[in-house]
Amino acid sequence: MTVTLTPTAPPSTVELLTGVLLGSGYRREHGFWQRLISTEPFRRPAGGTSEERLALSYERLRVLNRSLDSGARLAADPRALAALHEWMAPVDPALATVAGIHYNLFLGSLLDHDPVGRRDLSDYLSMRRVGTFLCTEVAHGNDAASMETTATYDRVRDGFVLRTPHAGAQKFMPNTGPAGGPKSGLVAARLLDDGTDHGIRLFLVPLTDDEQPLPGVRVRPLPARMGSPVDHCLTAFDGLFVRREALLGTHDGDGGQKDPGSLRAERRRRFLTSIGRVVPGRISMSACAAGSARAALAVAVRYGGHRTITGARGTRQVPVNAHRTHHGPLASAMATVFAMSLLHRRALDRWEVCTEDEREEAERLVAIAKAWITWQARGVIVQSRERCGAQALLENNGMTELVTGIEGAITAEGDNIALYAKAAGDLLVTARPAPPAVPRDPAGTDLTDPRFLHGLLAHVEHIWFARAGERALRVCDGDRLDRWNAASGPALRGVEAHAYRQAAEAYAQARAALPPGPARDRLGELERLFAIEWVARNSGDLLSEGLLDAGQVAALPEATEDLIAAVAAHAPELAEAFALPREVLADWPIAGPRYADAYDDPDAPWHTADTGSAREGAV
Repeated sequence: MTVTLTPTAPPSTVELLTGVLLGSGYRREHGFWQRLISTEPFRRPAGGTSEERLALSYERLRVLNRSLDSGARLAADPRALAALHEWMAPVDPALATVAGIHYNLFLGSLLDHDPVGRRDLSDYLSMRRVGTFLCTEVAHGNDAASMETTATYDRVRDGFVLRTPHAGAQKFMPNTGPAGGPKSGLVAARLLDDGTDHGIRLFLVPLTDDEQPLPGVRVRPLPARMGSPVDHCLTAFDGLFVRREALLGTHDGDGGQKDPGSLRAERRRRFLTSIGRVVPGRISMSACAAGSARAALAVAVRYGGHRTITGARGTRQVPVNAHRTHHGPLASAMATVFAMSLLHRRALDRWEVCTEDEREEAERLVAIAKAWITWQARGVIVQSRERCGAQALLENNGMTELVTGIEGAITAEGDNIALYAKAAGDLLVTARPAPPAVPRDPAGTDLTDPRFLHGLLAHVEHIWFARAGERALRVCDGDRLDRWNAASGPALRGVEAHAYRQAAEAYAQARAALPPGPARDRLGELERLFAIEWVARNSGDLLSEGLLDAGQVAALPEATEDLIAAVAAHAPELAEAFALPREVLADWPIAGPRYADAYDDPDAPWHTADTGSAREGAV
C-alpha cells in the first residue's frame, strides 16, 4: 500500500511571533481560553448598570466553571491560572478578579494546606458556593503579618471563636457582597490558645447565604472604586464559632508549651504558608497586565489604520498611522508589550521549575516582573487610549475598563513600590557578578549590535546599585531606617534596571530560538528598539562611566528613529500575532473599519428614499 504524505506548511511569521509571545505550546496552553472567550456568553453587552455588569461576571464565572474538566486541576496549575487571566482580563476584568480569587487564593490554598480527600470540596468545585479570601485589613495591607483578627481556641467546644477587635481589623476588600450567590471564605486570623499567639492561620468559614451574611458575620459594601465593578466589602466577625475542621493544617492545642524561639519560627513558617498563593497571584497579575496591554495596543493599531485624515495641503486622505507623531508612540509600545510578555513567561518558567535553593531568587523575579509589567501596561494602555482619541473614552469601545482596571493590578498581590523595595533590599546585599566588559567596535556600529546594548543594560543596573550601596555606607551612624532612606532612591532605580535587563535577556533568548527569516528580523528590531530607548534614558550615566562616547550619544536619536520606522512598518502584522479572537475584536467597534456604523441612526434622513428631493425642497 502506498501512503501519500501531505507536506506541512512551515509556520508563518505571525504564527512564529505568536509563539514568542505566548510560548511554544501556545495552542495547548491558551487555545481553550481563546475559544471560550469567543463564545456567546462572553460577548460584550450593551450598556447595563454596575450591578448588572457584576452579576454578568459571576454568571460568566459559572459558565467558565462548567467548561472545565476539573476546577481543582486548574487551581493546582499556575500556568493555566496565568493563561486564564491573560485572556479574561481584556474581556471582563471583574471576571478575571473573581476567578483568580476563587481558583487561586481560595481553592488553591485549600489544596496546598490539606491532603486531597480530607475535605469535601464539591460545593466549591460545582460553585454552589463561591470562594473568597479574607487576608488584608483596613490597617494592615503590606504588613499582613501584623493583622489583628483573632481566632481563639475554645477547648470546651473544640473549635475557634473569630473576633474583629476594632475598626482597623475589619477585613478590607474581599468580594463578600450578595452578588454571585452564597460564599465561603478563607479567613486569615491570629490563632490564640491560652494566651499564646500561634501566628496567622487560615480558617474555612461560611460567610453568606443566598440573601445575607450568616450570624456572627458582618458585611458592609465599600464605596465604589475605579475600574470594573466587584463587590468589595468590609467584613468583620462578632464571636463567630467554627469547628476545629475549619482550621487549615493542624493545631495540637498544647497552649504555651513551646519555647519562644521555636514558636517564633513556627509563626513565621505558618504565615508564609498561609499567604503562599500570593506568588501565583502575582504571576496572574502580570498575565492580566500583559493581556490587557496587548488588547489595547491591537485596537489602537487597527483604528489608526482605518481612521483617515486629510494629508498635507489637503491633497488626499491618509490613515493617521501614516504620521510619525501617531505611529511612533505605538511602535515604542509594541517593543514594550513584547518585552512584558517575554518577561512574564521568563518569571513563570523559572518559578515553576525552581528547586528549594532557587526559590527565593525565583520568587523575587516574580515580584519584580509583576511590578514592572503592571506599570509598563499602564503606560501602554494610556498611550493606546490617547491614540484613539475621544472614541476610546466611550465604554462601548472597551478601553475605559482597561485604563482603570490596570490600577487594581498595580496594587493587588502586593503594592508595586513595596515589591520593588523588598527586591531592592535583597539585591543590595546579594553578591552579584560584575557586569560584562562592553566590547567596542572600531567601525562604530555598536548601536546596532544587541550584545553591545545588552552589556550597557547590565551596567545601568550596576551603576544604580553601586550608588545605593555608597549612600548606605555614608550613613554608618544611623539606624536601619536612616540607611534604607539614604539608599532607597537609587536602589529602586536599580530594581527597574534589573527588570529591563531580564526582559532584554528574554528577548535575546527568544530571538535565538527563531529560525532565520522575517520573524527573527521583526523580533530583532523590537529587541533593539526596546534596549536602545532604555540606553538613551541612561546615556548620561553611561557617558560619564566611559561606556558610551559622545559620538554614540549623539547617534542615539537617529538610531531610535530608524528602529521606530522599521517596527511601525510591520505594526499590523505584529498586532495580529497577539492572536486576539475575531469575535472579541468585533465587540470593540473602533477595532473594525466600519466603526462609524456603531453610531448610525436607522431613522435618520440619510436612510430615507427621498433624501435628495427633500434637500432640494428645503428653504
